[in-house]
Amino acid sequence: MPATDLITPSMTVLSAWLGGAYFLALSGLAGFGALGLVTLWLYRRHRHETFPCPPVTDAELPLVTVQLPLFNERFVVHRLIRAAVALDYPRQCLQIQVLDDSTDDTTELAAELVQQLQQQGHNIQLQHRSERIGFKAGALEAGLESASGQFIAVFDADFIPPPDFLRRTLPHFSTDPGLGVVQARWGHLNAQRSFLTGAQSIALDKHFAMEQTVRHRADLFPKFNGSAGIWRRRCLEDAGGWEADTVTEDLCLSTRAVLRGWRFRFLVDTTAPAELPQSVAAYKNQQSRWAEGASQNLRKHGRAILVASDHSRLARLYALVSLAGYATSLLVLLLLVVQVPLIYLGFQPPAAVLAVALLGVGQPLLFVTGQRALYPDWLARLRYLPALLIVAVGLAPANARAVLKGTFGRRHIFIRTPKGEGRGYRLPFDWIVAVELLLAAYAGLGLVLCLTTANAGPLLFMLTCLLGFGYVGLASLRR
Repeated sequence: MPATDLITPSMTVLSAWLGGAYFLALSGLAGFGALGLVTLWLYRRHRHETFPCPPVTDAELPLVTVQLPLFNERFVVHRLIRAAVALDYPRQCLQIQVLDDSTDDTTELAAELVQQLQQQGHNIQLQHRSERIGFKAGALEAGLESASGQFIAVFDADFIPPPDFLRRTLPHFSTDPGLGVVQARWGHLNAQRSFLTGAQSIALDKHFAMEQTVRHRADLFPKFNGSAGIWRRRCLEDAGGWEADTVTEDLCLSTRAVLRGWRFRFLVDTTAPAELPQSVAAYKNQQSRWAEGASQNLRKHGRAILVASDHSRLARLYALVSLAGYATSLLVLLLLVVQVPLIYLGFQPPAAVLAVALLGVGQPLLFVTGQRALYPDWLARLRYLPALLIVAVGLAPANARAVLKGTFGRRHIFIRTPKGEGRGYRLPFDWIVAVELLLAAYAGLGLVLCLTTANAGPLLFMLTCLLGFGYVGLASLRR
């Protein structure tokens, strides 16, 4: 007997409630998809704008401090420090600070190398804190007390700045006293190591080539990405300095600087390569931190952005919706939870609703356009796109939890993403794995219902959820 023949009045009411939740989730996802289309439109308007590096002689180069924040980075600490001292910049104008909060042998490894470099005439210091107060933000703020530079460059431990980085970025400040930040694009050292790193590279390329290009050139609350960028020290201090009440201190400081009227510049053709997380657990940790931090910043700065009348309505709306972007994870989970019983009840959404859902194509178009803008072999690189979509769905439970923590929580802990091979830096087991595997089973039930009821509409979504939650859950067990 078909399921529709067993429907009672109470089930009809349930179906109506589930249908309402379905429309809510689908409309929300379509809205974020529409943001992708707006970004694509703005990119086409601004993509040809260029910012040539102004000519500056060595005598005109300013004092710059390069800060290298570290926490338990034994596998990459030597590589990072050697890349910093290899920067092509006059030694008398360059200070390097190794800001170390480590609790393992990273401190000893760094101290030995720093001492050798000091003997060779490099202006480099190691500052070790025994208490990690304020996490990365606290280390950067503490470093400012002894920083001599008028400009502050920051590189995380997984980055290898190219020798010409400072010469390609610092001169931009010379022509615009209101320019507070210059941000470079992140490159990838290990993009083709696996389908996981390939998927991450597409996601980051979309963010930098598309979203950052639009944010900066259209003045839509641009941001510093936490690494591979330079701050004018006066801007940093005018915005209030580094604060540790969110887990994305870079986004927080950027927002405060923009609200203070400082301008930002993104250089898409200047790249600093970095390692991508090589395990699902590490990537999930990184994405959860970014999701929590974005939600914290929305809570902290949302009202200030909303009433910032010196910014356009589009800029304010774009900023607010972008900060809320990780809420898509909640919407994906809601869509899955309500759709399985709706399949059983024989629910068929109106064609108009499905037409609205087509707005969701906006985000995938950004991924494709980002690859096309950056690489001659962009078509070959798109082989990682299916993996990205599967992993993105699989991260929904962890990111949804992070959004709720960032929105409603009052305490936060900064958990670093392991760098290098990650040997010896295993992340603790996370109970969210059980949720991921249960959701994979639930999506499998939905897939069976699609096949038994000949309802092909939700088939692809159920299959993606099954693969995404199953892969992320099982891979996380290896940590």
